[in-house]
Amino acid sequence: MSGKITESDMNLVLIHAKQKIESYGSIVVFEKINSFEGVEVAAIVEEFKYIFKAGMSNIAKVAILTDKKWIEHIVNIEDKIFNQIEMKCFPIEEQLAAVQFLKSP
Repeated sequence: MSGKITESDMNLVLIHAKQKIESYGSIVVFEKINSFEGVEVAAIVEEFKYIFKAGMSNIAKVAILTDKKWIEHIVNIEDKIFNQIEMKCFPIEEQLAAVQFLKSP
């Protein structure tokens, strides 16, 4: 991901997530954040509508690659709020470790 997350970006991600969940039952999420300029309010609204409709029980793990410390802090907070989902940040150069985390039981 890079730039600003728009409503159409979020809709595209959520459509693909829903399709994968319908096919596999649960999913893992891999995010690589190259640069981040913010999120449109409409994108956040779409994400919350999805969460309230579909729930989060079908997301098993989330791995985020980033070199931004402030994103790591947010992920640590989200990990505590959404404690049913295992979330972890990795430095950009540790992509293999992030993938191994997602594959582990």
